[in-house]
Amino acid sequence: MLNRGIDHLVLCAHDLDAARDWYARLGFTLTPKAEHPFGTANSLIQFDGAFLELLTVNDASRIVEPEDRGFSFGAFNRDYLEGGEGFSMLVFEGFDARSDQEEFAEKGLSDLEPFDFERKAKLPDGAEVTVGFSLAFVTHPDMERAVFFTCQQHAPEYFWKRDFQVHDNGALGIRDVTLVAQHPVDLFGFFAGLQDATSVFKSGEDLRIRTARGNVLVTTPAGWRKHFQSTTGPDLDHGPILAAYTICVHDLRDTEKILKNNGIPFRMLNETIVVDPTNNFGVTLEFVHDL
Repeated sequence: MLNRGIDHLVLCAHDLDAARDWYARLGFTLTPKAEHPFGTANSLIQFDGAFLELLTVNDASRIVEPEDRGFSFGAFNRDYLEGGEGFSMLVFEGFDARSDQEEFAEKGLSDLEPFDFERKAKLPDGAEVTVGFSLAFVTHPDMERAVFFTCQQHAPEYFWKRDFQVHDNGALGIRDVTLVAQHPVDLFGFFAGLQDATSVFKSGEDLRIRTARGNVLVTTPAGWRKHFQSTTGPDLDHGPILAAYTICVHDLRDTEKILKNNGIPFRMLNETIVVDPTNNFGVTLEFVHDL
């Protein structure tokens, strides 16, 4: 059993160009836009070993509906966007998608077929290459708006590029991901199946999952409101949702300066910078100092 590090976050937006412009104003470096063969398009924000995936549906006619044990990445994100923009999928690193899927089935999680695909990508010098991936999906019957999967890369030498990993806002990587649920401890077995069971901890009403790269917090709406000092919380009408992520940076003062210069609304909160979901395509972004 592997303690799988966070690989990437899928952040859904109706307008990819608008999302790219916003994240550039946040001080991130973005990869060129790319298209998937199944109706979605993306642009990435890379760190050392992890990334944010800005995603949209660009050709609904190419989306394949799920059948039998198949999971449709395009259909899920299309349906997700019909309910609003946000953080649709949490992805862990994978080294063998078929082994991962077998393990998940043995643990009583989803018994879905792995999914393989390739797409074109542009390198920093403008050269076009082919990158390939194998995905092992996991769903939960009570989470309509959150899906998890592992991502195995078949051409990592073309994918990871240092030029894409240097950001004006000083971003270093993904430190935390927050999922909000009415009863976090009810998801203990689910996360113990996704990760090494010894990395999942109960902390009062919350769950904390330590991974090989970054942490996952599952908290209550009350815990959310307390942490972000907010009178409102995420809408849980359709079950638990992925609601926030935390990026560590070299120096919060430099990040603050970038945001001010670029007209980004934010709050200073307990030595962190918070960009609220109303301004950030439905997901809360928190900046903190260093790892």
